[in-house]
Amino acid sequence: MRTIKNTIQLVAAAGVIGLSACSKLDPKLGEPNQIAPVTTGGAPTPPSLAAVYEQLNGLTGGQGNWFAMQEHTTDIVMGPTRGTDWDDLGTWRRLHLHTWDGDHNQVRDTWNQMNGALFQTTLIAETATGANKAQGQFLRAYFRYLTCDLFGQVQTRPATAAAKEIPAVFTRSQAIDEIIKELEECVANLPAFNGNNRRQATKEAAWALLAKAYLNKAVYKQDPTKPAGPYTFAKADMDKVIQYCNLIDANPLLDIDTYYWDNFTWDNGSKSSENIFVRHNGGDAVAGNGAGLRWQSSQSWHYNQVPDGWNGFVALSQFYDSFEDTDVRRRDSIATLNYSRSVGATAGMIVGQVFGPIPPAGRSARIGDPVGPLKDRSGNPLVFTRRASLTFNNESTGIRFNKFPLRPTDINDGAWGSENEFPFFRFSDVRLMKAEAILRGGTDAETPLAIVNGLRTRRRVGALSSISLTALLAERGRELYMEGHRRPDMIRFGVFNAPVEERPSASADFKVVFPIPTVSLSSNPNLKQNFGY
Repeated sequence: MRTIKNTIQLVAAAGVIGLSACSKLDPKLGEPNQIAPVTTGGAPTPPSLAAVYEQLNGLTGGQGNWFAMQEHTTDIVMGPTRGTDWDDLGTWRRLHLHTWDGDHNQVRDTWNQMNGALFQTTLIAETATGANKAQGQFLRAYFRYLTCDLFGQVQTRPATAAAKEIPAVFTRSQAIDEIIKELEECVANLPAFNGNNRRQATKEAAWALLAKAYLNKAVYKQDPTKPAGPYTFAKADMDKVIQYCNLIDANPLLDIDTYYWDNFTWDNGSKSSENIFVRHNGGDAVAGNGAGLRWQSSQSWHYNQVPDGWNGFVALSQFYDSFEDTDVRRRDSIATLNYSRSVGATAGMIVGQVFGPIPPAGRSARIGDPVGPLKDRSGNPLVFTRRASLTFNNESTGIRFNKFPLRPTDINDGAWGSENEFPFFRFSDVRLMKAEAILRGGTDAETPLAIVNGLRTRRRVGALSSISLTALLAERGRELYMEGHRRPDMIRFGVFNAPVEERPSASADFKVVFPIPTVSLSSNPNLKQNFGY
């Protein structure tokens, strides 16, 4: 049985004090927050640049919080309860049903994590010089962007301020202006992307974030009492999206990969021609040991698969059905290191009879054992069904994910060291952002249809005869699922609140912004609860 237990933890970053929760499913979660300043009254000492990059661990190090808020609230993934397994006091159900409030554990923990990152990044952004300062500015802009997107308010406090000083608060409209300003200021002092510096801030990473900021600017400039729109996308903003996408496109080292899964497998660091800014699951001077992508399969796979999983999250069948049969993004065998033959799984999504290593009597399965059809814990064929219920399931219901295939040679040792890199920004996203900006009124010699069909050709699916915003959103879903983009995409396209599988009714419009955690409102009088909560 898998449960979440709440632990009390003091978080004295950016004027926020609150409770923190973690899942005991992931041994890397639940460590004490290390960003709290020494509250002696003076300004805190800046951290190392490596410590600032480690703030990215909170985005990629587990199945909850930022990742869950961006994916579990959408039309792609769901956390079903299996008896008492994955009940977790309703945390996953409330995300899917859009019934969270200011006391939801993952809302609270994500707010605390974002504000801790803002505290750390500010110390570098405002005290360092040269390239280090520019990297701190980029990282602060990124965490401000994520906080603006999720919560609609961004706390800010000068690096030279005493640790006890109450932060000021940017509104959503003010925050997006500050984010754009800081990125446009720092980009000149960042290095160009050369492939080897994909784990650090580069000009191309800053341009990708600028394109995303301008693309979503209409959402963040919206009347806060009408946060779900309709939105008005200014041509000038769409032209800026195109400008920054074209700057990235001019780098000859970036291109749409000839094989989609080279962007996600354990060797994506050397194979991907798309990944612009990543977090690496392996130690080095800058990246630390951060991505921890073992959980991406563990949270979804069955106990009898190898590596063994926690039999949790599933893909919604409507999303699975949005792919064409030949689309390698939905499912494909991986030949490298005999992955699919030795693990028994395809990359993408897994449905139907499940295959995997079958051990001799008396021990657990391992890579190297003969692969065959697996059985469930009752001895019946293990068959993943297309549909799952939010509340009533057996151990085999639901389509499972395998977005980051793990290195087979690591799996017998648990696979936590598999060196997959998680992409925050990817070139295919850049191309799709450009197509969308043109559809929304921007000007460029390329056509949205040509851009989308160029991508689809690499994914082994046929060309479309026309392209609309609805079709583009569907293409973004197929291309970028389980990478943390879906919630803001659905909001921008005006469909986030619409009914989806296992949520038959539309949710309230104000749910496009999460609430400020209740406990945080009492710690900073400059914060005001978001409309509707």
